[in-house]
Amino acid sequence: MDSTIESYNLGRLGVIGMKGCEEMTQKINAHLHKFNEGKDDEIESFILPSNCPRFGTGEAKAMIMHSIRTHDIYIVMDAFNYSVTYNMYGKDHPMSPDDHYQDLKRIISAMGGKAKRITVIMPMLYEGRQHKRIARESLDCAMMLQELSNMGVDNIITFDAHDPRVQNAIPLGGFENVQPTYQMIKACMKYDPSIMLNPDNTMIISPDEGAVGRCMYYSSVLGTNLGMFYKRRDYSIVIDGKNPIVAHEYLGNDLEGKDVIVVDDMIASGDSMIDVAKELKKRKARRVLVFATFGLFTEGVKKFDKAYEDGIIDAIFTTNLIYRQPELLASPWYHEVDMSKYIALIIQTLNKEKSISELLTPISRIEKIIEKYRNMQ
Repeated sequence: MDSTIESYNLGRLGVIGMKGCEEMTQKINAHLHKFNEGKDDEIESFILPSNCPRFGTGEAKAMIMHSIRTHDIYIVMDAFNYSVTYNMYGKDHPMSPDDHYQDLKRIISAMGGKAKRITVIMPMLYEGRQHKRIARESLDCAMMLQELSNMGVDNIITFDAHDPRVQNAIPLGGFENVQPTYQMIKACMKYDPSIMLNPDNTMIISPDEGAVGRCMYYSSVLGTNLGMFYKRRDYSIVIDGKNPIVAHEYLGNDLEGKDVIVVDDMIASGDSMIDVAKELKKRKARRVLVFATFGLFTEGVKKFDKAYEDGIIDAIFTTNLIYRQPELLASPWYHEVDMSKYIALIIQTLNKEKSISELLTPISRIEKIIEKYRNMQ
């Protein structure tokens, strides 16, 4: 097939970074350049300039300062970056998830249906925790997915969805739920290879029943035992929109003298994670490490500083998929897991119309890095 025709059929690659995603977008762009280095049609930048300016009333509009015809567009957004502000009636306001989502729709609207294909990379799913109806309440995540699909979005790529079954809201649309398993294991190997290389002395712990699935995957690929906690709640009262946890009950093997890795999708306030770590230390666990895809730390990091000083938590690994506050980055217990190359690989593979199955289930890559560190011992 003629390369010119093939290039047109695939769509010219374009990346749009929403507000607050500038650093991640630049890293993705740099990786894409490395992947395409030396090719005849090497592009100076894959980033398409865009902006969402606001009027004094807080109203906004989207502008794309580049042609997007025949482009395969990948929009990178972080709906949880509260460091981005806008001016309304002379006062600065932090952008809420709703504000970020509205700007995403404005960017899609500005394309006017001219893009060849639109993929939204939304690492932490907007309203992902509002995925099911318990009482008479809204189904925000499902509504968001349907709205984007109706606006012409072909694919939605998210990471470690709180409940991936929400994709049932768009059964005919593209939805990929990506796990950062390989990158987490790689980061932990750099921290201390002995944790991964001694499965008899390491256990994977699920902090609640909802996280068992992702923990089973870690346990299987690493050959370690699995333990879990389940949350006993008081369903007679509601505090801050949820039933308070009365106790964490443990199910699993003896933990004495073992390194334990607690795996979850996010750390919000952190109270539940610290409670689990305390329970693990009560059972004489040697070290407690936490793998959390998203580190929100909605109540700051001071409680984790104290937990680290008291020897309750030894290390926390989170990705750079969402905004990380400066205090978090400076914490001695914090280890960042860079996901930019992984996203660039996904974009490059999809743009070439190839399968991303190997990227979604990276068992061979995990085995290779374990073998690499084993040979170094």
